[in-house]
Amino acid sequence: MRPSWQAAEARRLRWGAYVCVGAAAAALVGPWLVVVLLGSGIVELAVRRGRDISGALAMLVATPAAGGWAALAWTAFKVGGLSYGGGFVIIPLMQADAVSRYHWMTSAQFLEAVALGQITPGPVTQTVAVVGYAAFGVAGGLVAAAIAFSPSFILVLLGRRRFDRIRTDPRARAFLEGAGPAAIGAILGAAVPLAGALSESWQYGVLAAAAVALLILRRTVIVVLLAAASIGLVLMWAGAPIPA
Repeated sequence: MRPSWQAAEARRLRWGAYVCVGAAAAALVGPWLVVVLLGSGIVELAVRRGRDISGALAMLVATPAAGGWAALAWTAFKVGGLSYGGGFVIIPLMQADAVSRYHWMTSAQFLEAVALGQITPGPVTQTVAVVGYAAFGVAGGLVAAAIAFSPSFILVLLGRRRFDRIRTDPRARAFLEGAGPAAIGAILGAAVPLAGALSESWQYGVLAAAAVALLILRRTVIVVLLAAASIGLVLMWAGAPIPA
C-alpha cells in the first residue's frame, strides 16, 4: 500500500476511490470483482487520455452449469488467469464457486483452505488445490493446481521478451495504476467474507491478535499463522469448542 500511495502523488483522490471500490467489490459482489479491477484500469487509462468511458466496460462471464470436472477446470483457470496484485484478489471469486455455487465445501472449510494456501510453499493461489481436493479428491487437487498455474507459465514463456516494453508503455502503466489500487482494496475487502466463516467467539480473539501482530508489530505471515495454529491446539486441549 505505501509504495502505491507514494507513487500516486498527483492522483490520490482517484487512488483512494479505486481502493474503496476494490474493497467494496471484494466484500459484496465476490465473483464480479474482476470486472471492477478491469474497470478501474480502464477508467484511469481514459482519464489520462481524456476520453469518454461510457459504455467501455464489458466482460463475458461463462460458467459451466454442472459442478463436475468442467466446473473445477473453469474455476482453476479463472484463479490462475486473474490473480492480480496477490492471490487474495481471487479469494472472493474462488469462494463463490467452491462454497456458494457448487457446494464443494463449507465456508469454514474454505477458510481453512486459505490458511493452508498461506502455509504451504506456494502462494495463496495454491488454495485452489484444496478446493479441487474437496471436489474430487487427490486427482481433483492435482488437476486444479496444474490448471491454475498454467497461465502464469505460458505468459512468462511466451511473453518474456515483451515485458520490458509493456512496463514502459504509458497506456499499460495507466491501466495498472488504476487496477493496482483497486487490487489493494480487494485484498482488504477479501477479509470480510472470510471473517464471516468464523463461528466461535475465541476465533475473533485470534483474529484481533493476528491483525495486531501483522499490521502493527510487523511479524511475518508464516510466524503469525503458526502461532495462531498453536493457540488453536492449546484451546482444543483445554476443551474449547472447535468448529465442525
